[in-house]
Amino acid sequence: MKSLAYLNKFLYKYRWRLIPGVLFVAISNVFGVLTASVIRIAFNLVTENISLYHLFSGFDRQTVIYNIFGYSMLLFGGIVLALALIRGLFLFLMRQTIILMSRHIEYDVKNEIYDHYQLLSLAFYRRHNTGDLMNRVTEDVSRVRMYLGPGIMYTINTVTLFIIAICFMLTVDVRLTLFSIMPLPLLVVTIYYVNNIIHFRSEKIQQRLSSLSSFVQENFSGIRVIKSYVREDTIRDSFAGESENYKTHSMALVRVQALFFPVMLLLVGLSNVIIMYVGGIEVMKGTITPGNIAEFIVYLNMLTFPVMSLGWVTSLIQRAAASQKRINEFLQEQPEIVSSNVAPHLVKGRLSFDKVSFIYPDTGIQALRDVSFTAEPGQMIAIIGRTGSGKSTIANLIMRMYDSTEGSIMVDNHQLQRLNLENYRSQVGFVPQEVFLFSDTIANNIAFSADVLDMPRVEQAARDAAVYHNIKELEKGFETLIGERGVTLSGGQKQRVSIARAIVKQPQILIFDDCLSAVDTRTEEEILNNLGNIMQGKTSIIISHRISTIKNADKILVMDNGSIVEQGTHDELMQLRHVYFELYEKQLLEEEENA
Repeated sequence: MKSLAYLNKFLYKYRWRLIPGVLFVAISNVFGVLTASVIRIAFNLVTENISLYHLFSGFDRQTVIYNIFGYSMLLFGGIVLALALIRGLFLFLMRQTIILMSRHIEYDVKNEIYDHYQLLSLAFYRRHNTGDLMNRVTEDVSRVRMYLGPGIMYTINTVTLFIIAICFMLTVDVRLTLFSIMPLPLLVVTIYYVNNIIHFRSEKIQQRLSSLSSFVQENFSGIRVIKSYVREDTIRDSFAGESENYKTHSMALVRVQALFFPVMLLLVGLSNVIIMYVGGIEVMKGTITPGNIAEFIVYLNMLTFPVMSLGWVTSLIQRAAASQKRINEFLQEQPEIVSSNVAPHLVKGRLSFDKVSFIYPDTGIQALRDVSFTAEPGQMIAIIGRTGSGKSTIANLIMRMYDSTEGSIMVDNHQLQRLNLENYRSQVGFVPQEVFLFSDTIANNIAFSADVLDMPRVEQAARDAAVYHNIKELEKGFETLIGERGVTLSGGQKQRVSIARAIVKQPQILIFDDCLSAVDTRTEEEILNNLGNIMQGKTSIIISHRISTIKNADKILVMDNGSIVEQGTHDELMQLRHVYFELYEKQLLEEEENA
């Protein structure tokens, strides 16, 4: 229950729904228990007056007694029906307060988790897969809601009904009451023992469900690769294995629950046997009436469903505790990147790296070593190097997806860590190496950074990204719906739409992380010429493998093994006849061979 204590703040927030709900539960149970007293009176009336009815056999007065007797039974039946209707009304009000409260809390919890996800840093998403993140905000929250709604409702109902019913039973006969509740301590011990098993197995089920969700999500996302390599059968077998694992853990929990409910029913039935045996002896002694036995049986039958629901509620609470524990694990995660609470800064575009080193926190790999360079506003800085040399890491540090391990990064002579992060990123355009497009229209994908869709700006950005004519050739133009991850577009089109998305922001700093790899040389030249006009007085960072992309840059940084081994203009680096020169010669030779 320690994990579920986190939800107390929500119960307090919606206390004016919870408190009336508790009152409605208590009132409904009072009217339910009163039914037993009415049945006792009716039963005694029958047993006491049946002999009188037979006594007047053959006399006209017997008809009068019969009519009085019949009207009395009809009256008691009407009272029982009225009590049932009143109880039903309060049960309806109970559900309208407590169940609706659980829905409100579910809404709040989902929003809180999602908001917290938004705050967490990139390193968090490297450590956790999408399926697990989705499962905690959907399946886990749903199980928590079941605790907050039906769990709390039936728990309160069981407790109040037990208290009210046993109080009524004690007023009738203390000895018979003690005998009838004698099996309850055994029930408590059984519940305590089973609770631990349910809790452990519920956690295992949630872990397997997260694994299954991740597996399905990953394979649906990569369905083209699966089909290309004809791996459908292998993936199907793997899915069957994951499903079997989940089923095994679920069946283990079901077996415990299947044993739990019959044991409770056995204990309730044992109480009925005790009542009839002990009650029969008391009737023969004359201490109680036959109506009291009927009353006690009604009481116990009323307690049967709460006792049965006790096992179900126990399962709900244990599974909710396991789910809330998983939710709390993520809610307790703190973002490594925290924005400074300072006034917004208008970025001019001066970037400075001073002996910056960086080690990825999740892998321990050192990506950068003593990197130093400066980019002035209006300059185009190009970064080139072999795969794994640290080029994309520089882009991530400029975007402050991570903080440097050593050294400092300055923006307009301000420490990057001391800038308002949201304001800073709003002035930076970033085109990542792995293009991601949303399942939306092309226009909305390009205008993603804007609150309002400005079609003239969107169309101009598409022209600057050399994708305007491709879009207009589509049947619905800019209103064309892009499939998941841009599946309906070619690789080059996706890259150019992503470039247009960055350009439409009109950023002060623009970062291209090897995002022209799927674009032909002619289109690439057109895009770079357009950028030269757009980014006048602003800073551009171009990361590429192709020298043709970056040879006109104001400064070229040559990366190798996390360090800058050369920097200068294209002509200066060619004169050095070292790493850059070797890359140029190699790429020139490859182009001649391909030609």
